[in-house]
Amino acid sequence: MKGTIIGVDLAKNVIQVCVFTNNKVHSNTEMAPNEFTGWLANSAPVTIVFEACGMSNYWKQKAGSFGHEAKLISAKLVSAVRQNQKTDKNDALAIVQAALLPEVNFITGKSLEQQQLQSIMRLRELAIKQKTASSNQLISLLAEFNIVVSSRNGGLRGVIESTLENAENDFSCEFRGALAAAWQHHLSIVKSIETYDLCLEQSLDTHPEAQKLLKIEGVGTINAINLYIALGCADIGVVSRGKDASACIGLTPIQYSSGGKVKLGSIGKHVKNSILRSQLITGALSAVSHIVKREAKTTKERWVQALVE
Repeated sequence: MKGTIIGVDLAKNVIQVCVFTNNKVHSNTEMAPNEFTGWLANSAPVTIVFEACGMSNYWKQKAGSFGHEAKLISAKLVSAVRQNQKTDKNDALAIVQAALLPEVNFITGKSLEQQQLQSIMRLRELAIKQKTASSNQLISLLAEFNIVVSSRNGGLRGVIESTLENAENDFSCEFRGALAAAWQHHLSIVKSIETYDLCLEQSLDTHPEAQKLLKIEGVGTINAINLYIALGCADIGVVSRGKDASACIGLTPIQYSSGGKVKLGSIGKHVKNSILRSQLITGALSAVSHIVKREAKTTKERWVQALVE
């Protein structure tokens, strides 16, 4: 069974399993999730390749717990290898074919801890967007009544509280109730962001690998956890070079080389994690702004000051 490769195409309700052994397809069958779990438990240890998707981390961990060698492969590579029309059977076969290609870079995947941290980060990102949308809507609606929100009149909180308390503005009870409900909804979003931030700060205490990232200039709690998630490994030491980590998170120039001519372009605008890149750049600029205001203490700081000049 050492030469057996299992290609698995995951879906919500069905799982397509393609068994490739002795240089030929032994079977290509459809299973229910519960049936596939039983198959994993009863099968001898083999190499199982999953197409990277939303559920692939869970099934990779599940297969590993039963002693199998589980790997994740890029969906883009599988799509390029697939020869015929898109079906579950063809996708499962293409996963096997892609895994057999030379020098294939498999996706490391995430541990259960990293998945949980990523979920907290996604909840926080959504809450921040909702907070911005909620405040912008309240400011715009108040502006229609010639009520301007500024720091001089207490900001959004001060304006809404004074509007609700002012009995001479001719606002109806229904409108006051709706405005009060909208304001309470906004406050609940702000409270949820504070809760997410607290959860992330407490998570650092149980993730020493993420704590090491705090030593990098411009990296705080959010950036450290984002980097820990993006690098995709329980041990960040697996990434041997800084250039490899930069390429993983989309901070390297786009290369277009042909005929022996090497051409490096700009850093690509379209990356899989634009939020992380934006936060890293913001943190780096903050660190640079502090370095240039004082005397350089290290070689790196002298290099940064010379670069700014």
